[in-house]
Amino acid sequence: MIPPKPAARPERVALWRYVRLFRQDILSAQPAKLYRAWMAEFRTPFFRSYLINDPPLVRRVLTERPMDFPKSARVSEGLRPLLGDSVFLTNGEQWKRQRRIIDPAFEGGRLRDTFPAMLSAGQAAAARLAPGEVEIEAQTSHAAADVIFRTLFSIPIEHRVASQVFEQFRQYQRSQPILNLAAFVPLPRWMPRGFSRRTRATAGAIRRLIAELTEARQRRIADGTAPDDLATKIMTTPDPKTGERFGTGEMIDQVAIFFLAGHETSASALAWALYLLATHPEAQARVAAEAQDFAAEPTFANLSKLRFTRDVFREALRLYPPVPMMVREATRDERFRGRDVRSGAQIVVSPWHLHRQSRLWEAPDAFDPDRFATESGKACLRDAYVPFSAGARVCTGAGFAMVEGPLLLACLLAKWQVAPVAGRVPVPVAHLTVRARDGIWLQVQPRAEGPSERPSEDHSE
Repeated sequence: MIPPKPAARPERVALWRYVRLFRQDILSAQPAKLYRAWMAEFRTPFFRSYLINDPPLVRRVLTERPMDFPKSARVSEGLRPLLGDSVFLTNGEQWKRQRRIIDPAFEGGRLRDTFPAMLSAGQAAAARLAPGEVEIEAQTSHAAADVIFRTLFSIPIEHRVASQVFEQFRQYQRSQPILNLAAFVPLPRWMPRGFSRRTRATAGAIRRLIAELTEARQRRIADGTAPDDLATKIMTTPDPKTGERFGTGEMIDQVAIFFLAGHETSASALAWALYLLATHPEAQARVAAEAQDFAAEPTFANLSKLRFTRDVFREALRLYPPVPMMVREATRDERFRGRDVRSGAQIVVSPWHLHRQSRLWEAPDAFDPDRFATESGKACLRDAYVPFSAGARVCTGAGFAMVEGPLLLACLLAKWQVAPVAGRVPVPVAHLTVRARDGIWLQVQPRAEGPSERPSEDHSE
């Protein structure tokens, strides 16, 4: 465990000074001192907000007392048109009930069942690539969406409804800032909350398409012809306490968050992982060696051989966490690092800062997948690494993502070699997830087969 640090006064930051930048680019708006601070206090006329960058505080909020720090309704505002009352946004007993129904679908044994669909999506993604300069985020979005539809509804991305959902979601993703300022102003509930007409229309179109898929699956469940996939599992699982199942409306909410969490976050992490490998050719050669060995016998059991590939994906999640900030709300008065935190205060847990905390991580801005084999890296992995959140509200699909990410990397890099494009350095920005402002452009070429592509036994970098 990382030893506790002595208390210190938190940094104070005038939030409104950064408001305009937050809407444009919340990541570059962060002052450098926040990457070293254990805690920062943001003051506004309406509320106090505290960024906590100290592992014991993060553990208290996420793991030890999660029910005392529920999801903040302020930040949820921007996602309501699409996600409704999905498990991502709810709190309390409603959230507990939803998790009791959803969690069994993502238990360990189910990952083995979903592997063939994931593998098919990965192989299809590798087949779609072509030589030349490629905007890789578009490709990883396509691949991750394909994984979701194959595992959730047993249909490929080429299916009529699946392709329409994918296209509509691409429009929605780029139109949504991570911070909806209207949600931070104490307006009456009946007043408009800052959603554009386009945002509402796109969210409505996505939900109507998801409803079409959901209702079709309910009919197949009723007549006994439904495939044994994630959608069927979730729709037929009763709450062990009440015996109730999800109705159509609730299932639409859940499918929307599965698509957001399972597609959008995976696409972001995969694209950044490919960029990092493009700029670190020795690491790419090591991944390619594992990938080609795996391609010779691509079984679920052999996923365990993608050890370095898994660490590359893990390091991409550290440097570019798809969800850069999570906001909770204090439900009672607290004491954080010697400072009073009043009930109603917003508590920001920021993987973007915690994963680069300069007092915890060695060379925090460097790409180093081997760091997780060191003692300090292992300690940080336990105490300062939360790409999927932690505790009771840890992402249900975390295990799913840690199978999907390395598998898709292996499928792509067994066949293709990637390199950076001169003059196109991606700049991370936060939309619904951390993406590149102008996309991530890579030079893609077929990978030569044979021993010449193997790295030497000396893996030092």
